[in-house]
Amino acid sequence: MVETIKIDNSTIEPGETKTVTYEIARLPSGMMINMPIHVYRSKVEGPTLLLSGGLHGDEVNGIETIRRMIAEGFFDKIIAGTVIAIPILNLFGFLNYSRDVPDGKDVNRSFPGSSTGSLASRVAYRLTKNILPLIDYGIDFHTGGAQRTNYPQVRFSSVDKNSKLIADAFGAPYTLNSNLIPKSLRHQSSKMGKPIIVYEGGESLRIDEFAIEEATQGTKRVMQYLGMVSEKFEQKDSIYCADTNWVRAQRSGIFKPFIISGEQVQKGQPIGVINDPFGHYEIKVIANATGHVIGHNNSPVTLQGDALFHIGIEK
Repeated sequence: MVETIKIDNSTIEPGETKTVTYEIARLPSGMMINMPIHVYRSKVEGPTLLLSGGLHGDEVNGIETIRRMIAEGFFDKIIAGTVIAIPILNLFGFLNYSRDVPDGKDVNRSFPGSSTGSLASRVAYRLTKNILPLIDYGIDFHTGGAQRTNYPQVRFSSVDKNSKLIADAFGAPYTLNSNLIPKSLRHQSSKMGKPIIVYEGGESLRIDEFAIEEATQGTKRVMQYLGMVSEKFEQKDSIYCADTNWVRAQRSGIFKPFIISGEQVQKGQPIGVINDPFGHYEIKVIANATGHVIGHNNSPVTLQGDALFHIGIEK
């Protein structure tokens, strides 16, 4: 028998579609900030899948991915289970074009949260208390930050075999074994036995159609794998990266890349250059490993130690 589920004070019956509105907090103006949570339920028993975007408010590609899937009516087609779709988890950050909430805290470093803590902690607490207990799996959508682009990739934790299965079903261009970060959503969900994979694609505050399309198709493949939809989607092979290296700036200056994300590199290969803006020196940026460029920095002005390229290493 498929049971009724409850989110906050709202009940959602089998076969029902409902939007639940969470009251998060008030602005100083008195305006209430609400978080819409879209729930789609089949009458047939099956897994509950969480799709979450905008945990970092400036990472718009995940928000747009979930929005498009809602707009096309894809979740109305589920034949088993439940989808809980939350396009924007961090509404304050979204409104302020910011990764964090107004007090400067990162919601994704605030789990499990507290009902009496900071704003970030309160948002994390509501998710931990009211959403995570309901789910079986999750996909959390992110982008690169601070003018960095991430080539479409999914990240899972090797300590959780189920997260690896979901990552494989997603079929992103790259699949990474990524350690759980303390106090993150993925870490908290793993502690509760609820595997969540992270999708990374594109850059913050930039719509990236390729990243959105990869996110959409990967999500549909996961739902097919879980038996939630009847449609069949082409399965995609993914390049598995067991480790990664960052190439960092050895000097400050004007940075010019020779390559972009998605390309292969060899250890020792020149992949960029840093020039002194006054013409005093030029320093080559050298690949420190053989592998695939899974992320790169778009900023032309770099400081010593800045991350320039992220290289995924096959093993």
